[in-house]
Amino acid sequence: MILQDEYNKKLVSPEEAVKVVKSGDRIDWSSFNGQPVLLDQALAARKEELSDVHIRGASSQRQVACVEQDQKREHFIYSSWHMSSYERKLHDKNLCNFNPVAFHERSQYYETGHVAPDVGMMQVCPMNKYGYFSFGPQANSVYTILKHSKKVLVEVNPIMPVALGGRDEICHISEVDYVVENPGIPLIEVKPATPSEKDIAIARHIIKEIHDGCCIQLGIGGLPNTIGQMIAEAGIRHLGVHTEMLADSYVDMYEAGCIDGTRKATERGKISYTFALGTQRLYDFIHMNPICAISPAAYINNPNVASQNPNLISINSCLEIDLFSQVSSESINGRQISGTGGQWDFAKAAYMSKGGKSIIAMSSTFKKKDGTLGSRIVPTLGGGTIVTLPRWSVHCICTEYGMVDVKGASTWERAERLISIAHPDFREELIKEADRMKIWLPSSKIK
Repeated sequence: MILQDEYNKKLVSPEEAVKVVKSGDRIDWSSFNGQPVLLDQALAARKEELSDVHIRGASSQRQVACVEQDQKREHFIYSSWHMSSYERKLHDKNLCNFNPVAFHERSQYYETGHVAPDVGMMQVCPMNKYGYFSFGPQANSVYTILKHSKKVLVEVNPIMPVALGGRDEICHISEVDYVVENPGIPLIEVKPATPSEKDIAIARHIIKEIHDGCCIQLGIGGLPNTIGQMIAEAGIRHLGVHTEMLADSYVDMYEAGCIDGTRKATERGKISYTFALGTQRLYDFIHMNPICAISPAAYINNPNVASQNPNLISINSCLEIDLFSQVSSESINGRQISGTGGQWDFAKAAYMSKGGKSIIAMSSTFKKKDGTLGSRIVPTLGGGTIVTLPRWSVHCICTEYGMVDVKGASTWERAERLISIAHPDFREELIKEADRMKIWLPSSKIK
C-alpha cells in the first residue's frame, strides 16, 4: 500500500479514535510535549460510558481532561511516573497517584510484563516521506509503550520539532492503528529560572570540578543555567553531553564553543539526551540538528552506558539530606513532590565513570510559610519522607558554604562534613543531634 494511502485510511477524528478504549483498560501516554491533547479531551467526553480506566502519564505540563472532568475518580484513575507541579496539586486532592521508578528501568517494566497497556497514545511529528513519525523532543519510554500496546493512537502536531536520534525515536505508519491531527498546539515552554545569590555561590564551588573534556549532566533551574554561563565564561572546551534532560543552558554552552563531544566514549561528537524541555530557542536548536541524538531513557540513563564516558560530572538537586547522608529529592513527610527520575541512575553512573563525580547541590536553607528559615540539612528525614539516594550511593554534597565528599566516610565523618556546609545558624543544634544519635566525636571541630 502507498504510504499516504495507509495514512489516509487510518486518519480519523479524535472521537472516533478513542472508541477503542473500553472499561477496565490501561492507557499509557507520552510525557511533556508528547502528551496527547485532543485524544485526552475526546476520551474525557466519553466518561459516562466508561469505568475503571487507568491512565499512566508522566510530568504533565498541561491539564489532564480525564482528571479535570472526573473529580470523583469514578471513571478514570490517573497516575504519574514523575510528578510535575500540576500533578503534585492533583496528588494533594487525591486525584493522582505516583508510580515509583528509576528512569532507566521503566522500559523494562513493559518488556517483562509488569506493566501491560491496552492503549498507547502520543503526540508526534508529521509523517515523513518514508512513512515515519518522530516522537519529537521526548524519547523516554515512548517506543516501548507503542510496542507493547494492543492499540496505538498518534496525534500529529505539525509544529513539533523533529528530534534526530540514535535509537527508538521514531515509529512507522504500519505500527499505528489510528492517526489524529491537531491544528498545531503550541509547545510547552519552560523559561530558564533566574539564579539566586545562593545558586551563584553553589555554582562557584561546582565549576571548580569541571575541566576540559568532561562529560556533563545537568538538571533544570537557576543553578544549571548559572553553571552553563560560568562554563562559557571560563573558556572550558571539549565538553561532552550525556544527559537525561536537555535545557537551554546546553545551547548557551554549544554556541560559546564549549561543547564538541570529541572526548566522549558513547556517541562521540553528539549531544545525547532523552528529552528536551525549555524555550522555543531550544526546540529550534534540536529540530533536524544532526549534532543532537535523542534516545530512550533505557539507554541514556543506563549506568552501564553513561559511565563509559570518562569524567562524567552529574549535577542534580534535592529537597533535603539528613546527617546519615540519606538524600530526599522527591517527597517531604509523605507529600510527593516530584520523583526519583534519573537521579539514582546518574549518581551511580558518574561514580562508575573514570574520573567522574556525582554532585548533589542544594541551598542550605529554605523559607517557611511564616518567613523564618529552615535547614535543608536535618538530623533525620521526617516520617513518610522517601529516600531517593541511600547513603552508600551519595558522593559529593554542595551548598553555598562549600562541597564535601562522603564516599567511604563513617557516620561521624559524614555528619561532621555535612554540618560544615550547613547554614551557621543551625550548626550548633545539628551537632547536639549528631551527638545524641551517637554519630559525633567530642574532638570534632566545625569552622
